[in-house]
Amino acid sequence: MSVTVKDVAKKANVATSTVSRVINDHPSISPATKKKVRKVMEEMGYVPNKNAQNLGKGASNAIGVILPPLDSKERLGNPFYLEIIEAINEESRKHGLATAIASARNFDSLLHNVQQMHRQRQVDGFILLYSDRSDPIIEFLTTHKIKFTLVGQPYRYEDEISYVDNDNQLLGKHATEFLIKNGHKRILFVTNTTDEIIYFERYFGYQKALMLAGYDTFPAIKLHGPDDYMHFGESLTETKATAVVVIDDIFALRVLQLAQLHHYKVPDDLSLISFNNSIFATLMHPYLTSIDITIQELGRHGTQTLIDQLNNKNELTTGVRIVIPHELIERETVRKLINN
Repeated sequence: MSVTVKDVAKKANVATSTVSRVINDHPSISPATKKKVRKVMEEMGYVPNKNAQNLGKGASNAIGVILPPLDSKERLGNPFYLEIIEAINEESRKHGLATAIASARNFDSLLHNVQQMHRQRQVDGFILLYSDRSDPIIEFLTTHKIKFTLVGQPYRYEDEISYVDNDNQLLGKHATEFLIKNGHKRILFVTNTTDEIIYFERYFGYQKALMLAGYDTFPAIKLHGPDDYMHFGESLTETKATAVVVIDDIFALRVLQLAQLHHYKVPDDLSLISFNNSIFATLMHPYLTSIDITIQELGRHGTQTLIDQLNNKNELTTGVRIVIPHELIERETVRKLINN
């Protein structure tokens, strides 16, 4: 038979309510009584029922992690999410917290999942792993004053939302400057997404670097479907581009294959740089030159920022921005041009 609160109370010669208050470290119980009851608990091998404790406190001791709609193979296979979830799990465990995942194929289903998790008190707060201008989740979390942290930069409510992110505009600028440093002047920006804020920020950085260098900028090459892929070679020919900045590693592999299909060899005919420094960067030759966004730190700081909110009843931790540094990893996809 397991030891109960009544057993502890009887041996310690106190009321069962006193034992419960000691378990919850209630300030109404004297230090001497706490010491006596805890000693009895240790001697009897009593382990408090965490579920009952959490129910009494109105807390779940868990945080929700919200993924973007998994509506494409690129998102389903993107290692960014697996890496950051692992970092969130590791940091959560240090604080005695569990994690629960909210995922769906579309925004409507995702919103329903998040609403259910909140209403059923499955989690105490959320970490949102994306920033999309079509997203209804931020509106729901903000309107209902639910504690959450965003990994990314918000489209609105910047003064109210605590968020952790890289400086994506600076990432785009540094990637483009690296190409310029290697003698490239006609550079394109290639993407498969135009709704997420990382696209806008990285593209702005690309434009900034070229304008500061006195070179032409070009409209982003948006590859959403088969027709776009077919015209990619024409874009390279018309612009006489010698290099491309690609939105992330997983899509960079698609662009690399597409360039070869149009008879452009990387890096001999076309240099390429991307972002995230994921496992895909070294899965095939040539290895990708990529900017490491330090995913582990994004996950760790995102979790800690949410925990700070949960532990701070006066909500002083809202509206906080934490910027995670990045590092350019040079590999094989950027060629130095001899004639600048």
